[in-house]
Amino acid sequence: MSDGAHLLIPFAVAGDEGCRRMLADLRLPHLERLLARLAPGELDVGDQRTFSMPHERVLARACGLPVRDGLVPLAARQLQQAGADPGGEAWAWVTPCHWQVGADHVFMLHPQDLQLAAGESRGLLEAMHPYFEQDGLRLSWESPARWLAAGELFAQMPCASLDRVAGRVVDPWMPRNESGKPLRRLQQEMQMLLYTHPVNEDRIGRGLLPVNSFWVSGNGALPAGTPPASPPGLLVIDTLRQAALRQDWAGWASAWRELDDGDCARLLQSLDAGEPVTVSLCGERQARTWRSAGAGWGRRLAAAFSRPGVAELAKEL
Repeated sequence: MSDGAHLLIPFAVAGDEGCRRMLADLRLPHLERLLARLAPGELDVGDQRTFSMPHERVLARACGLPVRDGLVPLAARQLQQAGADPGGEAWAWVTPCHWQVGADHVFMLHPQDLQLAAGESRGLLEAMHPYFEQDGLRLSWESPARWLAAGELFAQMPCASLDRVAGRVVDPWMPRNESGKPLRRLQQEMQMLLYTHPVNEDRIGRGLLPVNSFWVSGNGALPAGTPPASPPGLLVIDTLRQAALRQDWAGWASAWRELDDGDCARLLQSLDAGEPVTVSLCGERQARTWRSAGAGWGRRLAAAFSRPGVAELAKEL
């Protein structure tokens, strides 16, 4: 989008039954009025098995990034936006995490539940760094809950979004085929290394969860000439996502109502002022975009008599 406002909303709906129950009674008058006046645009087609989330695909297209499942270069884009040069290399986010190993599956707790301190995170990275280097991967610290890595391995190996696995069973999302073998081996090595690491021993002694693995996401290389700036007016909402990943559906509904009273109401005012407006609602399978371009008088007249509820709009997501 070249100008105007574009509201991109991840986890506008989720497949969890708790979310569906909340949707039945959720009233979002500003959003309903807004979408009734906009023209339905493109549908980002997918399902719940894609490695990349619908909101990641919509964001990538808005920013002119390549869209290959599991290879959307979001880490390299973030590095570029921070003023650094990705240098044409493949980058990835590396998230320290805790896996609960069961009899027939492995479950990942939400990484934020670890509450990693900066010193703990740096200590773990320092221990893991030589093993990554042996596989031609450069590991660097970004924040306690997320590191950066660069290397050829991340250029062609599809990896599942962290949003697919946080708080869920990881087995269906492990890197597949031959390209994923080095990463699967590295994960196994790190599980052995971290088992008796002093940081983890100290955490366990204080009743905290140990870090026993990591997850790779956002990997890929930026094409040459990718502009560093986001499209003007693009606003990605994170509040619904955070609540959904924790399956806090009451909090998710509250975040929706706050969004409706805030940004959705402001977009209605922008639309009244004749400014271009775009809204993208993203679920776990698909995403739909609505635009003011193409919404003529017929659409405005229909809007006066029909305001589809969010539960109806969300069925295709």
